[in-house]
Amino acid sequence: MRELLTTDEAAEYLRLSERKLYELVAKNAVPCTKVTGKWLFPRAALNRWVTAGMAPTPISREPAPPIVGGSHDPLLEWALRESGCGLASLPEGSGEGLRRLSCGEVMIAAIHLHALDEDREQTNVARIAAAQDLSDAVVIAFARREQGMIVAPGNPLKLGDLASVAKSGARMAQRPHGAGAQLLLMTLLAREGIAIGELAQQQPVCATGDEIGHAVRSGRADCGIATRSVARTAGLDFVPLTWERFDLALRQHDYFLPQPQRLFGFFRSGSFNERAQELGGYDITDIGHVRLVN
Repeated sequence: MRELLTTDEAAEYLRLSERKLYELVAKNAVPCTKVTGKWLFPRAALNRWVTAGMAPTPISREPAPPIVGGSHDPLLEWALRESGCGLASLPEGSGEGLRRLSCGEVMIAAIHLHALDEDREQTNVARIAAAQDLSDAVVIAFARREQGMIVAPGNPLKLGDLASVAKSGARMAQRPHGAGAQLLLMTLLAREGIAIGELAQQQPVCATGDEIGHAVRSGRADCGIATRSVARTAGLDFVPLTWERFDLALRQHDYFLPQPQRLFGFFRSGSFNERAQELGGYDITDIGHVRLVN
């Protein structure tokens, strides 16, 4: 069955009459969306709605610790300091950030997820929408970021893509399993038909993009996946590979707390825009926009 159901399909799926379904829609009591004048019903959201008892039930939770977990980003890290929002940073990778968000161990998870069979613009949203333990989550747009390979100044090995990395035997720094950059690497390798074993993987793994930069700058690795902003900050060269979505996920009731609101307000400041331009590799056109309300 398709993921988006029409009115008659949704009525049959829920074993309701179409008239009753329209009544629920009018009361805003059933998850749905209107596209070009037609109502569509996400099947995953309907499943959660039914499981919750056929009515939205308020979820009572204690506020999470004022921590931003998940993926590291130089612009976000700077904003956390400069905004005075009171949110600490715990960069451990997108996968670990989502786990901590689900367990109530962080207030916000910064994520950039990748999968071979998913639309790269929608992967973050799709993953949160499908997570039953994040059924009260909201996804806020941060930026589209330019990702690629960071290499030594002058690109001495003349690396241009991942195929050239495999062919040359260049030592590639790695990120932990579940980190967004590692997911991106695996996705790009799969698209090019390259096995991870064909790369000269450098150990130990690097916890953040900044550590990738340090590994390349020190000569411990020849290259690694990171953002253009990481390369520029580290004084290294950059080989662009793709653009990605970098989003912030948090629970709806935490969204309205003073710390996140102060951070989101800072995103609209002139100094934030100037910093994004200075670092490079960011498109912040829709920063702060709500991409998903679960």
